[in-house]
Amino acid sequence: MTFAFTFPGQGSQSVGMGRSLHDAYPAAARVFEEVDEALGEKLSALVFDGPEEALRLTANTQPALMAVSLAAMRALEAEGVRLADARLVAGHSLGEYSALAAAGALTISDAARLLRLRGEAMQTAVPAGEGAMAALLGLDLEAAEEVARLAAEGEVCDVANDNAPGQVVVSGSLAAVERAVVIAKEKGAKRPMLLPVSAPFHCALMAPAAEAMADALGTVDLKPPAVPVLANVSLELLTDPSAIKASLVRQVTERVRWRESVAAFAAHGVTQSAEIGAGKVLTGLAKRIDKALETSVVNSADDVKRFAELWVAA
Repeated sequence: MTFAFTFPGQGSQSVGMGRSLHDAYPAAARVFEEVDEALGEKLSALVFDGPEEALRLTANTQPALMAVSLAAMRALEAEGVRLADARLVAGHSLGEYSALAAAGALTISDAARLLRLRGEAMQTAVPAGEGAMAALLGLDLEAAEEVARLAAEGEVCDVANDNAPGQVVVSGSLAAVERAVVIAKEKGAKRPMLLPVSAPFHCALMAPAAEAMADALGTVDLKPPAVPVLANVSLELLTDPSAIKASLVRQVTERVRWRESVAAFAAHGVTQSAEIGAGKVLTGLAKRIDKALETSVVNSADDVKRFAELWVAA
């Protein structure tokens, strides 16, 4: 089997995530310590004990999910799993930073600081109540693009996430997204609905956040990753640091092409994907995208043991 390691994005968080990794593996515990030190606060206490409302704040969610993913990766390494033996890494939105840190392109400290800034910049790019996101469940990408075009009416309404067949998300100005929900229903969407998010991510309204990330990434020493990263926005396998930085800036305003990313695994020889970190959202999407792809979830100490046995057998 040839593996791709995937790293989850926002929406996979839950209070208590990563605790079993922290308690079972000293290398995982050190990840949380490193993130706490980089941010100058006990983010780990929020991750393990809540409150959930604070964990859901974008500026906390993004570094928290990265911390759990890297803790899982360090636990896997302690069991003899080598990321360098994978074919590629990929991450859903903020998960791309986790993928890069896992592959050695970013330090954990730099990833934590960048994701804190990214979360803050994305939150403040659009005044509260002026933006929205909606899931157009049951529509394919082409139909969702048409809905977004019709709903815009001079405002912003972009396809933000192409997650899986029949699971497309649009993002933009509140009124435009509300129009998209109505139009999607008329076009046969099963359950078009506004999402409980704090900002309209991955659309043109995020331009100020993209500028902030361009400035921040310009100060970071990013190294070539141990394996290529499959970029969210271009579907290219990237190893060049300057190309990766440019892709991360584009990612703030452009579409997360996750359906196409997973569909491209087979062309790169990947037969098995392992979701590293909190939840199992990406595994559920992968099963809808490519039924031939074998999947694993690694988000607890027990998962680490099971995956290490699978890795050795492979």
